[in-house]
Amino acid sequence: MSEKKQGKHVAIYGKGGIGKSTTTSNISAALAEAGYRVIQIGCDPKSDSTTILRGGNDLPTVLDTLREQSKVRIEDVSAVGFGGVLCIEAGGPVPGVGCAGRGINAAVELLQELKLFEEYKPDFVLYDVLGDVVCGGFAVPIRDGIADRVFVVTSSDFMAVFAANNLFKAVNKYAPSGGARLGGVIANSIQAAYAKSLIDDFTDQTGTTVVGYVPRSITVAQSELYGKTVIEALPESGQAQVYRNLARYIDENEESVIPKPLNAPELKRWARSWGDRIFEVESGVVHNMASI
Repeated sequence: MSEKKQGKHVAIYGKGGIGKSTTTSNISAALAEAGYRVIQIGCDPKSDSTTILRGGNDLPTVLDTLREQSKVRIEDVSAVGFGGVLCIEAGGPVPGVGCAGRGINAAVELLQELKLFEEYKPDFVLYDVLGDVVCGGFAVPIRDGIADRVFVVTSSDFMAVFAANNLFKAVNKYAPSGGARLGGVIANSIQAAYAKSLIDDFTDQTGTTVVGYVPRSITVAQSELYGKTVIEALPESGQAQVYRNLARYIDENEESVIPKPLNAPELKRWARSWGDRIFEVESGVVHNMASI
C-alpha cells in the first residue's frame, strides 16, 4: 500500500444474504460505542453495507461518484453514522457491464490517494466483502495485504459453508506470500438444534475456530426496521451483548491461522454425513441429539 496503514484493518466475508453486513455494522457500532474511531467500507455491489449505521439515508458510492465527477473529496463519498463511524460504499459497475469487484480497487485507490487513513487515524477499518465468489476485486483485501485478518460469517446452511470453504481456499493461497490470515469464523443465525455442532465440526475439519455464535433473533429484524443497528436501537438486549463480545474479541485477540480447506470430495462426504445425522434426528431414529 502506498499509504501508511493506520489502525487494525479487518475484512469480514460471507455468502450473500448470510447476515454479513448486519454483523459487520453491529461490530462497528460496538467498537464505536467502546470509544474507538472506526471506518466501515462496504465492498458489496449492492452498496447496502452501512445502511443501518446511518439510518438508511442515501450515500453516493465511490464508483458512481468517480463516473460523475473528475475530482472527488472524501466528504463526497462518506457519511458519519452511529457513534461517529465513517461509512463508505465502494459500489459496483453499471448493471450488466464490467466486474463487480472493481469497486473495491477503485475505493482503495481513492482512499489512499486522499490519505484518508493518515488524516482520520482510525483505530479500526472494517471491510464488508461479498464472499460468494473470491476472484478479482473481491480478493483484494485478502490478496494485497490491505486487511490484517479475515473473519468469515457462516451459518449451518450448506451453501454458506460451501462459500466459507472457498474463502478458506483463498486465504490458504495468499497468506503464505503476505496476504491476510484467518482470524476466525462467526457462526450466524444459530437456531436449529444441530447448527452449533455442525459449524463446530466444519471448523474442526478445516483447522479453524469459531470466535462467536450469533443467535437468530427478532431484535435484529426489529432494529433494521428502525434503520438502526441493534447496538443503537436495543442496547440493553442480549443480542447487543453478543455483538459487543465479537467486537471485544476482534479488539483483544491477534490470533490468526492459515485454514485447511476441504477439497470437493471431502466436502461432499462431510455434507452427506451431516445430512444423514440430521435426518435421523428429525425422523426420530435418534433421540436427544445423541448422534450430534
